[in-house]
Amino acid sequence: MLPGLLLVVTACGGPPNATMRAGDALKASDINPVARDRVSDGGTLRWGLTEYPVQWNQHHIDGNHADVKTVMDALLPHAFRSDERANIRVDRDYVISAEVTATTPRQVVTYTLNPAAKWSDGKPITYTDYVAQWQALRGVNTAYRVATVTGYQDITGIAKGKNAYQVVVTFARPFGDWRSLFSPLYPASANATPEAFNSAWTSRIPVTAGPFKFAAFDHTAKTVTIARDNAWWGDRAKLDKIIFRGLESDARIGAFANGELDVFDIGPSAPDYARARSTQGGVVRQAAAPDFRHLTFNGESPMLSDVRVRQAIALSVDRRVIAQSDLQGLNWPTTLLDNHFLMNSQEGYQANAGSLGKPDAVRAARLLDEAGWKMSGATRARNGRELAIRFVIPSGLQLAKSEGELVQAMLRPLGVRITLQTVPSGDFFTKYVIPGNYDIAPFSYVGTPFPVSSAYGTYANGVIGPGDDIVWNANLGRSGSREIDAALRQAAAELDPVRARAHLNAADLLVWQKVNVLTLYQRPQNVAVRANLANVGARGFRDLDYADIGFVGGHS
Repeated sequence: MLPGLLLVVTACGGPPNATMRAGDALKASDINPVARDRVSDGGTLRWGLTEYPVQWNQHHIDGNHADVKTVMDALLPHAFRSDERANIRVDRDYVISAEVTATTPRQVVTYTLNPAAKWSDGKPITYTDYVAQWQALRGVNTAYRVATVTGYQDITGIAKGKNAYQVVVTFARPFGDWRSLFSPLYPASANATPEAFNSAWTSRIPVTAGPFKFAAFDHTAKTVTIARDNAWWGDRAKLDKIIFRGLESDARIGAFANGELDVFDIGPSAPDYARARSTQGGVVRQAAAPDFRHLTFNGESPMLSDVRVRQAIALSVDRRVIAQSDLQGLNWPTTLLDNHFLMNSQEGYQANAGSLGKPDAVRAARLLDEAGWKMSGATRARNGRELAIRFVIPSGLQLAKSEGELVQAMLRPLGVRITLQTVPSGDFFTKYVIPGNYDIAPFSYVGTPFPVSSAYGTYANGVIGPGDDIVWNANLGRSGSREIDAALRQAAAELDPVRARAHLNAADLLVWQKVNVLTLYQRPQNVAVRANLANVGARGFRDLDYADIGFVGGHS
């Protein structure tokens, strides 16, 4: 998963109840679909991002971010594409066919690549690129700072088929989400060494293979510009170029209202939603997002390392109050999310929060007492140290500030002091959340059509790295267990989707007890766009076709 960041996507528990399906009437996607021949040729699209990324390797822990995906989706190969209902098909611009060609004695998947596909440096896209990506992401060499090894660690070998354009992938054990792999695909050069993987794509996008190519960075204006690639072998991009610009939340809505941006994700901000809807020439497109809002608890924090403390705080947080506050004015139902892997409306959804899903002040106090945190005046203390929690929030995001203030008020009667620490939005993940420099942090996870593999790394246990340090990779909550790993492995290895979801729900029950991530609600996807923009907006699970994005009836 990508934290909002990258990260979003009845068998065992029965169908969700009516309130859980409240969002079903909303569109699965809302992108103003228009046929290519009706989209104008040319123009520049100005696209607002939540921050200005530095690491452009999406498989690197620092590049595992939704903003990086937004840009790189226009520039790199993907073996498969998803529609708005999370139905998967091959992307024939890159892969002609991909199928399971054997299940015994081992699972084998054979890819036939499009021989017309090539990198911007002129090299063809072949099996060697697939081999290099597997070797970097398989988890054997911990010098590669990977976001997740899910799926790649299950591959035992990749061989050339009848020619360089046929890739034969053999798995050591079954992997049901095999279609999630090699998307995006980076060139072999990006994965050749740990140094290349970790550094070669820092403030650089050296090679591409899409309808657009890299054009320029402007570090002062915090923009990255991509331009139509005339060497592209697929449908010619309608736009001349796209300028992505990293801005604070309040600055994005201002830029849109002033005509300086054409599209940006509003997020769950009611004031920005209202202002975007009232902007002349602007509309808000809304769909059910594969995203969810949550609070992540740092299991390695001295204040939160005891699971009883994390559980006590969870039992003191009224999630419904936070959800109602966040969603007010957004035309979205207040439905709590009680699953870390499946959205409320997804097949197999099961409410697994149990007793931790509702406030219980008596039990919360008892847990803190058992953990040695006794009331001392207005707050709790242990061995002379006050139970003080840092709630880290990104600057410019009123939503996060409001969430922090609500949690602060909710925890005060328990004797827990919550201190809000506002940090620059561009540093929020790279300097605070990812390195574990926080106690509690609010953000969103962006899922994929593959609920097992997209979330596996987020809850996987840490591994021993160099110097006996624990490496958590994409598990930003820094807590896990062998039991969770075992259940996730069973889910990942299951080719039958019904049984896979059963194992996934079994893992979720265990994740709830760890209080790694306290889920809040499935987000609405609110995207502000110019009314004359086509094929872009609230995409849901749908992969955008960047070549088809453009203006109707003239362009910017």
